[in-house]
Amino acid sequence: MALETKNLTVKIEKHTIIKNINLTFSEKKRTAIIGPNGAGKSTLLKALSNLNHHYQGQVLLDGEDVRNMGRQRLAQRLAILPQGAQAPPDVTVEALVDFGRFPYRSWLRPGDPKADREAVTWALARTHLQGFLHRRVMALSGGERQRAWIAMALAQQPEILLLDEPTTYLDIGHQLEVMNIVEELNRDYKMTVIMVLHDINHALQYADEIVVIKNHGIFAQGTPKEILTVDMLGEVFGVKADIFVNSQGRSVLSPVSLVEGHEEERESAG
Repeated sequence: MALETKNLTVKIEKHTIIKNINLTFSEKKRTAIIGPNGAGKSTLLKALSNLNHHYQGQVLLDGEDVRNMGRQRLAQRLAILPQGAQAPPDVTVEALVDFGRFPYRSWLRPGDPKADREAVTWALARTHLQGFLHRRVMALSGGERQRAWIAMALAQQPEILLLDEPTTYLDIGHQLEVMNIVEELNRDYKMTVIMVLHDINHALQYADEIVVIKNHGIFAQGTPKEILTVDMLGEVFGVKADIFVNSQGRSVLSPVSLVEGHEEERESAG
């Protein structure tokens, strides 16, 4: 199942956020979208999911423009977890995850209770939340809450999962929990994952392909080994870095200082 963009341009008021982006996301792979603040990463994700359909160009799923697909039909194939998702204060984990079954229900079609129950149970198991069914979402830790939101997206039983900065505000341990879940979903269920990441080393470790966005367009695309280099960090983020191999044989990038001359660019990007 191919997800692609053709000449995708998004403007907010008079400001161009992304311009003429042409991308094809590999099926059954993990793609990380990285770039400076304000580069348009979240904007791209919202267009891919049709959360924002006010754009020029096309987003195609198996050749069909997503704007022509019904909301429920698209949600059966593609799920998104945006930044800053909020739940009502009294909703339980089980109820939140059950909300993910909305693509299979309507006023005229209440859904299949057995299929709904199986999907919710599966989503809770994949996110290691079986013991949290009756806990209020607002009473969970940050990492537990993020896993509950991921479980809600999984209850849609999508083929493509979009994640917008899924580890933001989480401590190191909870970040690894979330990223390991992403890895398991891709490995065990061949789920296509497209995720906006700020942590370069998460992109190195957990992505099969990298898309770098800068100056409203695609700066680079390729494998982590090809793209995530010391030179790229300097040119895109204005950061000098060291690279070394850790005890597991993985490359690690460690920022050490700022590159002179990039201060104004960072400030203008927000």
